[in-house]
Formats: sequence, C-alpha cells, structure tokens
Amino acid sequence: MPDFAAALTSRTLVLDGGLSNQLASQGHDLSDALWSARLLRDDPAAIVRAHLAYFMAGASVAITASYQATREGFERFGIGERETAVLLARSVALAREAAERAAALGVTRPLFVAASVGPYGAMLADGSEYRGRYGLSVAALAGFHRWRMEVLAAAEPDVLAIETIPDADEAQALVAIVADLGTPAWLTYSAAGTATRAGQPLTEAFALVEGVGSIVGTGVNCCVPRDADRAVALAAATGKPVVVYPNSGEDWDAETRSWRGAATFTPERVAGWRAAGARLVGGCCRVGPDQIRLIADAVGDLDPPPPAPPEEPGTPPGKD
Repeated sequence: MPDFAAALTSRTLVLDGGLSNQLASQGHDLSDALWSARLLRDDPAAIVRAHLAYFMAGASVAITASYQATREGFERFGIGERETAVLLARSVALAREAAERAAALGVTRPLFVAASVGPYGAMLADGSEYRGRYGLSVAALAGFHRWRMEVLAAAEPDVLAIETIPDADEAQALVAIVADLGTPAWLTYSAAGTATRAGQPLTEAFALVEGVGSIVGTGVNCCVPRDADRAVALAAATGKPVVVYPNSGEDWDAETRSWRGAATFTPERVAGWRAAGARLVGGCCRVGPDQIRLIADAVGDLDPPPPAPPEEPGTPPGKD
C-alpha cells in the first residue's frame, strides 16, 4: 500500500470536496444533528457512491463520513458504544470500497483514505465548531476525542484528517493523542482572517504541530477562500506540507442551517496555494465533483509529469 506521507513529497495530492453536499445532491436529507454520519447506518451504499464520484473526478484522497460520528452524538439517537465503534470502522471501509471501485473503473493513481475527526462543537450541532471556546479544559477535550480516534486508527486509514478545529486549546489535546496512536494525521483549522475561529493567531496555532512527527501536514479548511489564501503561507512556516480545502465562499447560517451569498471558490487559486507550500488541495462545504475535477486539472498542469520508465536494453527509442 502506498505511503501517504511519502506521497506528499513527490506530488500535490487532490482532496475530495464536501461529502454532505454530494450526498444531498444524491437526494438525501441531512438536516438532523447526525448530518452525513446518519447514513453510515441507514444507507452506507450512498456514502460509497459519493466517495466514488470524487475519485472519478480526480481526487486522490477521500475523507470519511466520521466528522460528526461520536459516542455522545449517536447516543442521543439510541445508538450505543458498540454500534458506534462499528459505524466508525465502517466509515473507513466504505471509503476503501470506493477506492477499489475506482481502480476497477480504470483509475491508476494511488488512492488514499483519510478518517475524519471533527471538533467537539460538531457533536453539539449548534454551530459552535465555528466559534470554539467551549468552556472545557484541554484534558476534558482529550477525554472526548481519544476513544473515537483510537477506534478510527484501529480501522487502518492512511491518515487521520483532524479538521475544522476552531480553537488552539482543542488542537493541543488532539496533537497529544495523535502522538500516542502511531497513525499519521493532518490538522487543519477553521480560520477567520489570520486567526482561529476562537481568536488565537494562526501563527501560534500552527506552531503546536512543529516537531510532532506524526502530524504530516497542517493548514486550514472550511473557511472562505480569501482566508485560505492568507493562511497557506503561515502554515508553511511550520516546515510541514500545507493542507488547504476551503468551502465555496458562501456563508453558513447556523440558525436556519442554510447557505447564503455567492460562491468565491475558483480553481485559479490553486497555483498560489501550491507556490506557497500547499501539497494537499481540495474543497469543503458546497464544493462538488465538478470543482474537484477543475482542481485536479490545475494540479496536473502545475506538477511535473512522472518520470518515464526506463527503456528495455536493446529497444530502439520510440518503439514498442
């Protein structure tokens, strides 16, 4: 199996887009508090189809449907710890299945599975993942995250996607857990300007991952594209590959659970991100397969082609 961290050193990898908007486009109602995680139990085949759509559009990395999957969140819907563990492991297996289907359909590039670890606020389902400052200690946040991360790591994803983190305190708890797991991870913040959503300077927030070998990338996601533009150079100062996957640029209204405004996400931004150090690029909410296809095309134009295989001795140039 290809090594994810090693792949970052050779080429820019394209991430997928928003899983929830692809599931919605397939006709699923995701309006309850479990969001896309509900389909891990109710319609796992739909999740495979969504991942496959992104692989076929040019993504090399699928982020699993575990962002909102937690013991506490599932418990409110009558799902116990044992079944929650099964559903978390299933999220990784479904992405693997999609990768196998993509390969059967002719995709030859290496395909990777990133197990999503969303913030504490995602479980609350009240928009607090865009605010942070939950009133919990670092130790309490570590207690919330550890079991889920251990279950996901045991399912053997290629990498953990610790994403949409609004608060450096929560990041501190998560980084400590990753160091114990033996599974590589990236950590991305949800940013506003040049600060986390909780208001800490991104320079300080990114510094938490410096020297942590198990964190193989850092950056931002689920922010507006202009804030991603500013954050990439700040993340690159860590010396780690930069991860960037903003949302469409529309505004999320947590009270009405709807999007407002116009999209500002364009694939033309990829060249600037890559020049500043980005090695994982994609999209988050409201970015679908069509946009990921354009990103994949842009990345293909920027990256040098892979070296040609050596010719067999005695074979004339240009001959089969």
